[in-house]
Amino acid sequence: MKKSVVLSLPNILTYGRIAAVPAVAACFYFEGHTARWIALAIFIIAAITDFFDGYLARAWQQQSALGRMLDPIADKLLVSVCLLILASDGTIGGWSLAAAIIILCREILVSGLREFLAELQVSVPVTQLAKWKTTVQLIAIALLLAGPSGEAVLPGTVIAGLVALWIAALLTLYTGYDYFRAGIGHLIENDQ
Repeated sequence: MKKSVVLSLPNILTYGRIAAVPAVAACFYFEGHTARWIALAIFIIAAITDFFDGYLARAWQQQSALGRMLDPIADKLLVSVCLLILASDGTIGGWSLAAAIIILCREILVSGLREFLAELQVSVPVTQLAKWKTTVQLIAIALLLAGPSGEAVLPGTVIAGLVALWIAALLTLYTGYDYFRAGIGHLIENDQ
């Protein structure tokens, strides 16, 4: 693999997003508002790189197999770990835990479907609704990461985050079904 591909700015942004995952998680080992604000800042920067790595790769014609592989992995790691730590600290609990489970299940199922379809050389494009789902999901996680610290500044932050999480979960169900429906024909054809 060429060094220029490995060290291209879009790929460096993706590496940064992967590195942000343990950094956000580490913040939850510390008490107080400062740690929550640092976790939120790291998450926001990582979420912004999600837009820019793909955009820059296309704009600068620096798309690579490495980037195509790592980008969805980085996204899923960031979302999954944040949901897990938010559930662990009780920010997401009760019935809202179901929304987090729906999101996690969809991420795993769609990843498996995409991997299988890639073996068949079938591409499943990302829909506009899936992009909206990602946006709502990132906003929900950001509000929930602010958690009690956010409540101190703007009461209702956690409730808004939980509502956004449920909206993301509903969009997740719909877009997951959409991906499955698009791929099911290829799955059935492959079994015949």
